[in-house]
Amino acid sequence: MEQAMAALLAGVLGGNVAGVLLRRFNLGSLSNTVLGVIGGGIGGTLLMASGQQGGALGLDGIAGQIFAGGLGGAALAIVAGWVLHRR
Repeated sequence: MEQAMAALLAGVLGGNVAGVLLRRFNLGSLSNTVLGVIGGGIGGTLLMASGQQGGALGLDGIAGQIFAGGLGGAALAIVAGWVLHRR
């Protein structure tokens, strides 16, 4: 349970940091937060489903979930911003 919460919170952080750093893809605080939670959940789930728990990176347990959640949250926020802002 702690690992899932870590991935979700890291996803929120990742989604909002991506929105701040890449203003072109920013969808606003609420959207970045929601997308971060979803992306963090997906990233954490994919890491657990792979069974590796970040083996190649040396990230185990909560550290791996934080990494995967943050990366997943940022990735989903960037992709959604790109799709909605492309012209």
